[in-house]
Parts: sequence; C-alpha cells; structure tokens
Amino acid sequence: MRILVTGGAGFIGSNLVDALLREGHTVTVVDNLSTGKFENLYNVKDAARENRFSFFHTDIRDDSLLAAFRNREQEVVIHLAAQPDVRVSVKDPVMDAEVNVLGTINVLQMAVENGVRRFINTSSGGCVYGEPESLPVSEEAPRRPDSPYGVSKSVAEEYIRYYQRAHGLSFCTLAPANVYGPRQNPFGEAGVVAIFIGRMLSGETPVIYGDGEQTRDFVFVDDVVDAYLAALTRGDGEFINLGTGVETSVNQLYRMLADILGFDGEPEYAPPRQGELSRIALQAEKARDLLGWRPRTSLSEGLARTVEWYRLNLRR
Repeated sequence: MRILVTGGAGFIGSNLVDALLREGHTVTVVDNLSTGKFENLYNVKDAARENRFSFFHTDIRDDSLLAAFRNREQEVVIHLAAQPDVRVSVKDPVMDAEVNVLGTINVLQMAVENGVRRFINTSSGGCVYGEPESLPVSEEAPRRPDSPYGVSKSVAEEYIRYYQRAHGLSFCTLAPANVYGPRQNPFGEAGVVAIFIGRMLSGETPVIYGDGEQTRDFVFVDDVVDAYLAALTRGDGEFINLGTGVETSVNQLYRMLADILGFDGEPEYAPPRQGELSRIALQAEKARDLLGWRPRTSLSEGLARTVEWYRLNLRR
C-alpha cells in the first residue's frame, strides 16, 4: 500500500515506519521534528533508493502538508502527529487544540480531497476516559477527560466520525495505553520508562511526582506496532484500546528498572502534576476480537530490551 504516516519520525512512528517498510509498503513520513528526530529513521536508506520512502518536514496544520498528498496516490493515512503531553495541554490548552483538533481536521480534509480511502487515528487509552469507575476500563466506559489533552483527542475522534459519514472515509481509532520502548525521548517531559532509564544511566536521581502509587498500563512499542499493521485492513469504524489490562505502580516500575540497571539510589518525590490520572489499565478484548491482537511482551522482558537499547544508544 501507499501509506502516509504523520509523526513518523517520533518514537512510535519511526518503529511503525520500519515495520511498514519491511512489509513492502511505500511510506511517506510527515513530521515537524518538534519532538521526533530524523535520525530515528535510520532504517529507510534501502527503501528510499527503491523510491518507497519519502520525508516531508512540515507541520500538520500547515498548507504545505498538501505536497505529501498531491500526485502520490496515498491510500492510507496513519495519524500519529500530536501534542501528546498532558501537562503542556493544561498550561496551553489553545495550542493543544490547535495541534490535536485543527491539525487533525487539516489532515482529514487533505486526505478526502486526495482520494485516501482509510484513516487510522491515534487516541489516548487513558486520558479520554478520565478517572475510570472500574478497571480495567473498556471502550464502552464513559469518556470524561480530566485534561485538555483528553478533551482534544475526544473532539478529534468526533471529527473523524463526521468525515466517515460525510465522505465515506474508512477509519479505525487505536487508543494505546502507556507505550514504552526504544527511541522514546529520555530527556523529555513524558514517557516515565525512558526518563527513569536516562537518569539512572546518567547517575542522576529520578523524580517521582506524587507518592508513586499511581498506576499505569505499560505496553511495549513492538506490540503496539503490530496493532497498527492489523488495523490497515481490520477494525473499520471502531475505537479500540491497546493495553495489557495490568496495573503497575510508578514505584513498582522504579524498582524493576533499578534492579535491571543495578541502580541503588532512591527516587526523589515531588508534588503530583495537574491532569494526570491516579489509576489506569485497559481492557483489550476488542483488539483481540477485531484485530487478532494481544500484547506479546511481558513488562519484565520489554524493560530489559528497552534498557539494552538505551545502553547502546543513549546520548544527549
């Protein structure tokens, strides 16, 4: 297929681009490199020589995005580009909405005007629900987001459904839990696994916000990539969680990583941050039934593989 990936130089996006190219697809990446890195795309050289890979350094809100569609006969858009940080959304909800709502609309409009037949969207497998009434949370749970980020992702989903009704655009929305693995930025504000590893490898003290008993559902990036590959042809019109159904506290995560790395320091505790959930874990039965997907990688195995990657690749 001819596939356009927004945010394709980012953490999840670049791992997905590798998999799409391995399967023989022709891939166009759009990324403004605000958080993604072009060096994440180091496996694309052969595909570029074969004219199966191209890159556009542009923003999804910009009119220049049209060049990634025009005369390229894109069949599928996989939409990963976003403002992904809950804390940033609380601080600047206008910017969050500009990227996650208006940016998504811009991609949708260009997609339907240029013959794209399928749109695979990325939502949040936690923030759209807010604090759930019971765990693990299913797709049928009420969506009461507690952050502008969760709101913007919910609004974008409604626009996608409108484009399905108005233009016949086939779509599937995937809602991953807390994704971790190689290429996640260890020096950013989001991605606790990468941040903890980065600080431990640098001999610095990791910071835990709150008491550390807040829980997350950690899912390995390779498993998430498998779901996107399945969604190329399955799950039409559906909103689908991607998670393990298992709660892991931040304190538990800290101890697991400290054991793997041989780090004997204690964390620093700081006040909790506004907009972050206390507990989350996702049901994934729908992904199993509709996509044939299930998480294959245990947390202990995924953390070990992630640590090994950072040992070989970590640099500021």
